[in-house]
Amino acid sequence: MDIFTSYNLIIGISLIIILSFIFNGIAKKTSIPAVLLLIVLGVFIQYGMKFIGASDSINFFPILEVLGIVGLIMIVLEAALELELKQEKLIPILKSFVIALVGLVASTYVAALILNTLIDGMSMQSAWLYATPLSILSSAIIIPSVTGLKNEKKEFHIYESTFSDILGIMMFYFLTGRLNPAEDSGVVGFSINLILTIVISLVVSYGIILIFQKIKSSVKLFLLIAVLLLLYALGKKMHLSSLIIILIFGLVIANMKLFFQGKLKGLLHFEKAKSIYHELHVITAETAFVVRTLFFVIFGITITLSSLLNLKVALISILIIVSIYVIRYALLKIFMGKDILPQLFIAPRGLITVLLFYAIPEAVTVAGFEPGILLFVIIGTSLIMTGGMINNKKIERLAATVMEEEIDEEILPETEEEAPEEDQSDSEE
Repeated sequence: MDIFTSYNLIIGISLIIILSFIFNGIAKKTSIPAVLLLIVLGVFIQYGMKFIGASDSINFFPILEVLGIVGLIMIVLEAALELELKQEKLIPILKSFVIALVGLVASTYVAALILNTLIDGMSMQSAWLYATPLSILSSAIIIPSVTGLKNEKKEFHIYESTFSDILGIMMFYFLTGRLNPAEDSGVVGFSINLILTIVISLVVSYGIILIFQKIKSSVKLFLLIAVLLLLYALGKKMHLSSLIIILIFGLVIANMKLFFQGKLKGLLHFEKAKSIYHELHVITAETAFVVRTLFFVIFGITITLSSLLNLKVALISILIIVSIYVIRYALLKIFMGKDILPQLFIAPRGLITVLLFYAIPEAVTVAGFEPGILLFVIIGTSLIMTGGMINNKKIERLAATVMEEEIDEEILPETEEEAPEEDQSDSEE
């Protein structure tokens, strides 16, 4: 009996999305990332499929790749729509960029040394390629998880995780190009490619906003998303840093007053463009939620849990995780000072880690690398983030309780001072 009928698939996907919504509620109350719950759900589905003998009925990897790409675009666009470019935010943005860049390069270097030393047959060049996905922060996990933090800390994590995503992807494809001499354009060629991508992104962003504000149809938002997906795919075909196109479009439409000045200001119908921004913000968040849900559930279906029991996998993974937090501690101390909690613990790996791992060219794959390392690092960093967020909530509650007690103590003496005066007046009467 074929379980993958149309109605069964509709029922299954609907239940998964409903459960994901419930997981989000659990995540807000417990600080356990919804992503972990989705992966666990995927594992249960995997064993359920094995039990009924349907585990080999479908190849999930092409679906995982497509969902990963669409999810990545939606998550970066969602993050870009949140970023306000104001003069007073220039320093926080620069700090976030530097921490993301230095953290990415340093973490990749140390992880590459660990992989090169402990995995047989892995050259340092291949180790850099394998280490890059393990060194990228997951905005898919971070952005939904930091909504309860103070505004400054929340913005820091949005900036940092977005920069980490983009810089990590650029670094990965730069390293991939270096493996193929025919495609390797070197640092100069990479820099020219980057500048060209930024120029094209700005031109395209202005064009999209000016055109779409004139479209009167009420069904234009998915058309806009289709245009962005098309631009991303074409950019990849042309070997451009396509994610920058998405980022810059999001920044331009979120900060229209900054980008449309002088003569350009007269071309912009602000109210119509603002309406597009708000509607796009909603539909992007909704789409990102659905895509992220399906991606991590399917990832859970495809993972092999037995690899977690491998001692070598555990050793390599623990060393990589320790290096991540040592480097992060040093960077936050240098750039942020004493107030580094819970930022220190918010460094999970996720969607991009998985997506880039599956994008490693077959010609350079190393047989000795266990995919369990990937899963171990994702789960480990997510659990550490969970612990950090729970501890932060406890500290905030304690601080709030102490503040209430101090207020009560200040009010109490005043009432005690007033009482004798009332007694005295009563005795005189």
